[in-house]
Amino acid sequence: MSTLEIHDLQVSVKLPDGQLKPILAGVDLTVKAGETHAIMGPNGSGKSTLAYSIAGHPKYEITGGTVTLDGDDVLAMTVDERARAGLFLAMQYPVEVPGVSVANFLRTAKTAIDGEAPKLRTWAGELRGAMEKLHMDPAFAQRNVNEGFSGGEKKRHEIMQLELLKPKVAILDETDSGLDIDALRVVSEGVNRVRETGDTGLLLITHYTRILRYIKPDFVHVFVAGKIVRQGGPELAEQLETSGYAEFVEKAGATA
Repeated sequence: MSTLEIHDLQVSVKLPDGQLKPILAGVDLTVKAGETHAIMGPNGSGKSTLAYSIAGHPKYEITGGTVTLDGDDVLAMTVDERARAGLFLAMQYPVEVPGVSVANFLRTAKTAIDGEAPKLRTWAGELRGAMEKLHMDPAFAQRNVNEGFSGGEKKRHEIMQLELLKPKVAILDETDSGLDIDALRVVSEGVNRVRETGDTGLLLITHYTRILRYIKPDFVHVFVAGKIVRQGGPELAEQLETSGYAEFVEKAGATA
């Protein structure tokens, strides 16, 4: 049973004048395999900073706290070491990789994680099956990564990576952003297939509750001003749908 533990994480971003601007103000969170956590909060609250800091984005500077995966110090790892250790990040805006086909990209990633290349015949079947489940044209396997993909196609590709690479912990940063109803349903079904294995801990970052109608979280965390200010179950998401974040933003402002 894998566990991601975040304790008192403090993160700043470097401004053009060289000064550090604090973003995360002490985040505590534990995500275990088989659990689904939803991080919800208004724009600018630091949700994406949390995701990218865990993944190792160089833009963010860790100024305090710890992040461990199964006891290993994540913050001491390079970005690729974090991926090989079992961390996965589905980005809000997936990048294009010209000159690298989807098939080669995925097989190279799988080889790096497993330490050996998957057998071609077996891998081809797994890739084809994953694409069928996500309603992706098989021709996409030979296209360059995300090049010319629509927003929905990019998100389906992210979830295909999730299903094939089988990480210990997956962070999904606003995966519902830009998806129409049909694409949201297909993507959510893919995430739920991963959930059902019980092998992966999921951290969903979102503004809205619509994706939570398809992916039921075990825990909901309200994120405001760089920290978690309220925790609860699925009923907390329903409360946010009704009343929004104003109450929490006002309280955070009063205590700042």
